[in-house]
Amino acid sequence: MTQAMDDRTIKQDRMRYIKNTTSSRLCYLAILLNVLYFVSIYKSDVGSWYYQILVGGSIVYNLLFMLMAFLASEGVKNYQENFSWLLYALGVLQVCRIFLIPMQAHNAVATVNGVETTVMGNAQFIRVIIYLAGSAACLIAAAVINQKKARALSSHLASLENVKGAA
Repeated sequence: MTQAMDDRTIKQDRMRYIKNTTSSRLCYLAILLNVLYFVSIYKSDVGSWYYQILVGGSIVYNLLFMLMAFLASEGVKNYQENFSWLLYALGVLQVCRIFLIPMQAHNAVATVNGVETTVMGNAQFIRVIIYLAGSAACLIAAAVINQKKARALSSHLASLENVKGAA
């Protein structure tokens, strides 16, 4: 029992000196999946359907998303629990995005050179849904892992302070 306790204490103590790379790398993966999503969306040229204010807002959101996700990835490296809440919010927003452009484009029909065609085919629709859902899953997993590790480190540091104070 003491060996297991010592191993856990050593593992928690090491957290003071090493970075939280798991959460950080999950944030990077979420950014990569978001990039794949918007490349898939913006390379499509189906009539003038994509020339609307919603797509302009999506471009601005993508820039803000990548900025905030990268900022959070740097914050979680240092076990800052507040960045978990940002990651949760970004994860929820990624899920909400599924119901904006992908759903609307999948259900829309555009006329190109006199021929009616769907704006987004089934294969592209499934692919962008996977990208957004994967991005959201990575962000939420990063938030959960960071929150758990940040609380463990905080508890460990408090116990060290109690030991110092008693000595």
